[in-house]
Amino acid sequence: MAIESHLAELERRHQALEQEISEALSHPSTDGLKIVELKRRKLQVKDEIARLKQEAIIH
Repeated sequence: MAIESHLAELERRHQALEQEISEALSHPSTDGLKIVELKRRKLQVKDEIARLKQEAIIH
């Protein structure tokens, strides 16, 4: 059960980062480095989701 709740939290975080990236891209004054950092964090969350899902399949 703990894995499912952790996955749900990661999914929420991934969606929040997607929204934050979208908002940042809509403002021309947003620093490009901030967008790169947000995308990097989003990718890390996505990788963690994939890893946990793979572990759940194996076990």
